[in-house]
Amino acid sequence: MNETTMLRRILVVDDSPIDRLLVTRILKQNSEWQIEEAQNGAEAFACVRADPPDLVITDLQMPEMDGLALVKNIKLLYPNLPVILITAQGSEVAAVECLRGGATSYTPKTAIHQDLVRTTLYVLELADHVATKPYANRAQFQQRFMLANDCHLVMPLIEHLQSHMPAWSESCRLQLGMAIGEALVNAMHHGNLEVCSSLRCGDEASYHDTVRSRRGEKPFCDRRVSIHADFSSESMQIRISDEGAGFNPDSVPDPRAEENITKLSGRGLLLIRSFMDEVTHNDCGNEITLIKRCGRPPLA
Repeated sequence: MNETTMLRRILVVDDSPIDRLLVTRILKQNSEWQIEEAQNGAEAFACVRADPPDLVITDLQMPEMDGLALVKNIKLLYPNLPVILITAQGSEVAAVECLRGGATSYTPKTAIHQDLVRTTLYVLELADHVATKPYANRAQFQQRFMLANDCHLVMPLIEHLQSHMPAWSESCRLQLGMAIGEALVNAMHHGNLEVCSSLRCGDEASYHDTVRSRRGEKPFCDRRVSIHADFSSESMQIRISDEGAGFNPDSVPDPRAEENITKLSGRGLLLIRSFMDEVTHNDCGNEITLIKRCGRPPLA
């Protein structure tokens, strides 16, 4: 295989030439990505149908075919093609609808310099782990796992769970993988390591330095994440527990609110709530239960 065929193809969609150039320049920091462009949803969808890329990154508000229509059209024909949204103030409702309609993740426009490359890497890795995995033939799957606070363990676990998901999860396996991954990272970082998510809104380097430091400090390093998976032909339930101090679930700001959706903190919870049918916490906040039911769209 030559170098050209090994490149990951990313389609950037935006009607603003300036914004499209900005996103393209940021992505070109990675020499393994081949960046293609489209100036609206209709042009982008034609490109996807002609030769599907590995990933689509799209603005929401565009003429001819907006981001929501593009996501829904892609979802119908290519359910496992990941889509990342670029969200801006004023597009909160459309962003949530796009996530429920099939988008995989999002990056706030105000944070694309610090976040877009990392989100792109994560989504591409997730797609690699879930796109080609076979489905389980058995009707029931129950298993328990214990993980250390190491994010490198997240993708192998998602891949294992994907191989046991029922066939009806085909159209939402990327979203399910994203929800599980976000819940696991939250349990590791915010639960066991007690690193505040607000650090990500300030100094991103400080956030990750604190994570690395606490992974080797007591009592944080001794804590584990527990996962209980229960899949059937009717539903999937995943319960994730950490051994941290917990929090008051009622105190968490609504990530869908206008003032919060353009922030990095709270993104994980928004993705989880958008992709699952039911999301609950225990009273002390150190356990989250994710439920997906056969044939039902996510709840509003």
